[in-house]
Amino acid sequence: MTTRAGAPHFRFWPKGVARDLLVPRTTLPEYLDVAARRYPDKPAIVYCGSKTTYAQLKQQVDAVAAFLQRCLGVAPGDRVLLASQNCPQFVVAFYAILRAGAVVVPVNPMSKAAEVRYYAQDSGARVAFVAQELLPNLDPDAFEVAIVHAYSDALGPDRMADEVPEWVAIPRQPLPGPRFHGFDEALACVPIGAALQRDPEDLAVLPYTSGTTGHPKGCMHTHATVLASLASSQVWKGLNAETVVLAVAPLFHMLGLQNGMNMPIVLGATAVMMPRWNAAVAARLIERHRVTVWTAPPAMVLDLFSQPQTQQRDLSSLALLSGGGAAMPEAVSAMLAQRYGLSYNEAYGLSETAAFLHANPLARGKRQCLGIPTQGVDSRIIDPATLKELPQGEVGELVTHGEQVMKGYWNKPEADRESFVEIEGKRFFRTGDLAMMDEEGYFFMRDRLKRMINASGYKVWPAEVESAMYEHPAIHEACVIAVPDGKRGETVKALVVLKPAFRGNVSEHQLVDWGRERMAVYKAPRIVEFMDALPKSGTGKILWRELQEAQQRAAQEATT
Repeated sequence: MTTRAGAPHFRFWPKGVARDLLVPRTTLPEYLDVAARRYPDKPAIVYCGSKTTYAQLKQQVDAVAAFLQRCLGVAPGDRVLLASQNCPQFVVAFYAILRAGAVVVPVNPMSKAAEVRYYAQDSGARVAFVAQELLPNLDPDAFEVAIVHAYSDALGPDRMADEVPEWVAIPRQPLPGPRFHGFDEALACVPIGAALQRDPEDLAVLPYTSGTTGHPKGCMHTHATVLASLASSQVWKGLNAETVVLAVAPLFHMLGLQNGMNMPIVLGATAVMMPRWNAAVAARLIERHRVTVWTAPPAMVLDLFSQPQTQQRDLSSLALLSGGGAAMPEAVSAMLAQRYGLSYNEAYGLSETAAFLHANPLARGKRQCLGIPTQGVDSRIIDPATLKELPQGEVGELVTHGEQVMKGYWNKPEADRESFVEIEGKRFFRTGDLAMMDEEGYFFMRDRLKRMINASGYKVWPAEVESAMYEHPAIHEACVIAVPDGKRGETVKALVVLKPAFRGNVSEHQLVDWGRERMAVYKAPRIVEFMDALPKSGTGKILWRELQEAQQRAAQEATT
């Protein structure tokens, strides 16, 4: 694919990086096969000290794929849900689904029963891989069959006691019924002789992203779109088979899925995998396993380097810190440079672009910046009303064209019509982010065209949260807004008007607890404030932006 000629950022293009992108004409499982042949005894995954070699990983993937095909009747193109915290079984299930020719639907393990039911119904998945502690969040009628794993089964005799959380060590529990199979049963299946041949343009992953209407949408990614992002990122960052990755960002999310799982396998590298974020453990892992690369949202980086014990660790192996989802605070960037000689390479991507899209050149980065379009990517700033390109320095909607852009939303033709626009004969994705481009071709976030909250890198769409809150019998009106949060960047706040009969009988704390029972914890309001009335426009619409700006001003005044 050819990039746009004459773009100003080419003056600062990284040396040794081609401007255009040649996407590998292969599939993700083929990279696992190659790594297993090249490095059979090399650790592919280190999990709580226990190692899974590439030979072992391939054998497990082949066995589980055979189980899906022969015992569960999974056929090419079928969708299969995958709900789990980070663990080796997640990796095995992911690649087994692809090896069977099916499509992975990664589900946030924080999702509640109603949310999981929606993902199953919308995607048409009849089979699911589920971690055993998440079974209560499954609607028993949502699936025909589920394969259940226990994290403790991935712990071998080489486990490190100081890396194993109590919830990971819980032994395998009895299965709840005949429609459930143990992961051990799938691993015992004899692999099929010849691997199923798949095409790079076959659908591979269907990650769901919430939307302005409150209904999550599945992003249709093929092997080719996923590999476009990986191929670009690998060259841009200078990664290779000797790379050791700290895999802690959740694997269900494109940031973790691509950087913590797929990238190491594409490289034949090693992923040091954490079940869940813990700053003290992360520092020990970097030192113990000589981690070289870590991709994480700024909140995790800030948490790690603010820990007093971190200064006692040898982190000299760490060569590259990168991430996105929120701007890295200037003070933290300065501390990383002065104390550790590290710069945080800020980048920009979305679920719709399989993560990697824009990045700062490693040798010439700008802080709190979305970077420049990477190999083969054409990004522009347009007037969201007229769709005309705007001159340098003006704020407009960021639209992008590249090989990593999804094919469209699953069964949502109307959303596709709203989200894509043709410019000069090319199909551009409308990001909904308001940005500007400086005179050197670097992009900077300025605002959002779409109403969205960014909490620790997770997208939260207020319409979805409001829709859930209106199910509470006490709520007359609700407006969900973003408020600043020192650790998460933004957090979710609900401004609520109670029905007269419930005033004085329902507390803010009760609504917070109620929300967490029904929504993933990152979506549920962390703050609830009661109001007598919500301001409305002449047409009766709640003036959410006015409320949000007032709350943000109050927060700023409180800190000055």
